[in-house]
Amino acid sequence: MIYGSIENLSLDEANLPANILEGLRFIAKSDVMSLPLGRHEIDGDRIFALVQEYESKSLEDARPEAHKRYLDIQYVAKGKELIGIAQLAKAPAMSEDLLAEKDVCFFASVPDESMLCLSEGSYAVVYPWDVHRPGCAAGEPTLVRKVVVKIAL
Repeated sequence: MIYGSIENLSLDEANLPANILEGLRFIAKSDVMSLPLGRHEIDGDRIFALVQEYESKSLEDARPEAHKRYLDIQYVAKGKELIGIAQLAKAPAMSEDLLAEKDVCFFASVPDESMLCLSEGSYAVVYPWDVHRPGCAAGEPTLVRKVVVKIAL
């Protein structure tokens, strides 16, 4: 997992892999607030962005998930949310396996989950070996506008 702020991209870029940098540059150069909701091509199925808006929810209502073929850059453009992070190696059996169809699997719970606050302008890079629980309310539920950049591994 990597945590950062889009404002510090010029300071961080020397230490980031090229594919992650490509996704972060898309975010930095885009007017994220006016991008339509849905999928935006960056480099075909290799790198694409999903623009989302939703109300953050309670921890109990958000399901921990993981992916196999893509890593995520989870960037919050508006609002604030908590995202849970845990090690896939320590996760119990999946509660729902949609890896073949949608590259996602879900867990009922995960041990040793750490919560990270993503506020406006911050991002987290989560790898397939990171279970993550996005969209959790940081206090009261709030409207979140987010870009999730999917990068094929």
